[in-house]
Amino acid sequence: MITGQTHWPSPAKLNLFLYITGQRESGYHDLQTLFQFVDYGDTLTIAATSCDEVLLSPAIAGVSVEDNLIYKAAMALKNATGCDFGADIHLEKILPMGGGIGGGSSNAATTLVALNYLWQTGLTDDELADIGLQLGADVPVFVRGFAAFAEGVGEKLTPVSPEEKWYLVVRPNVSIATADIFTHPNLTRNTPKRPLASLLSEPYVNDCEKIVRMLYPEVDKQLSWLLQYAPSRLTGTGSCVFAEFNSKFDADAALAELSDDVSAFIAQGRNLSPLKTRLADYQSANNHSIKNWTQP
Repeated sequence: MITGQTHWPSPAKLNLFLYITGQRESGYHDLQTLFQFVDYGDTLTIAATSCDEVLLSPAIAGVSVEDNLIYKAAMALKNATGCDFGADIHLEKILPMGGGIGGGSSNAATTLVALNYLWQTGLTDDELADIGLQLGADVPVFVRGFAAFAEGVGEKLTPVSPEEKWYLVVRPNVSIATADIFTHPNLTRNTPKRPLASLLSEPYVNDCEKIVRMLYPEVDKQLSWLLQYAPSRLTGTGSCVFAEFNSKFDADAALAELSDDVSAFIAQGRNLSPLKTRLADYQSANNHSIKNWTQP
C-alpha cells in the first residue's frame, strides 16, 4: 500500500458526436460516439488506509454513500481483488450532475485507477475497465484515458486523436436523466452504422439533441445562442451544450456575451486524460514514495 494524501483529477468528457444505431432486447442502445476529455473537472483527494473501511466526504444531497459511484467503485475493486485496505476519499465537485459530461462516470474511473495504484492491486487497464463497465457504460473510456471512438453500448473502444480544440461548455439550469432520453418514443434509434473514417469526415451530430431540445426549452435556447458563434451541439444525453473554437481567445469572446443566468466554463480538449498524466507522475516520483506529495 502507498500511503499519504494524493490528489487525482476527474475530468469531464464531451461526446463530439453521438449516433444511436439500434436497441437491444435488454433495453440498452447500440451507439457510435466519439469521446474526448477536457482539462476541467472534479478532484478526488485520496489517502489509502490500513483499515478496511472506505470513507467518503462530503455528503451529496439525495445520494446515499452506498449509491455513490465513488463508493461503488472502491467496493467493486475490493471485491475483485480481495484487498483488505481502505481509503479516505474527499470529492471536490465542480462538474454538474445530469449535465452529460460524465461527472459520475469519471469519478468512478478515477477511484478505480487511483486505488488500484495506492492499494497496489496490480490490475491492468483492461481489468479495471471490465469492473468499470459494471458501474456505467462510460466508465471504461475514463479508465483507459485516451480519446476514443466507442461502439456497442460504449465499451468497444478505438483510440483516436481528434483535434484538441477549445470549447465553451454551457449548462442551462436543468438536470436531465439519461433514462428519460433513451426511453423516449421519438428518439432516433436506427441511424446506419458507418466506418470511423466516414464519421470523422462528416459534420458531427448528436441523435439525442432533437429530443432534449424538444423537452427542455432552456437547452434549446442556449444551443440556439451558441450556434451564432460556432459549431455547437449537445453532449451525451445531458443538459450541457458546447461550442467549438480554434482558439481560447474566440471562446473567451463568446463567454463574455453569455447571459449571467447560466453556468459555463472554457476548457481545451485532451486526447490523453489528465488522470493518466497524474498517474504517470505518481508512478515516476521517488520510486513510488509519495508521502510528502502536494497537489500541483
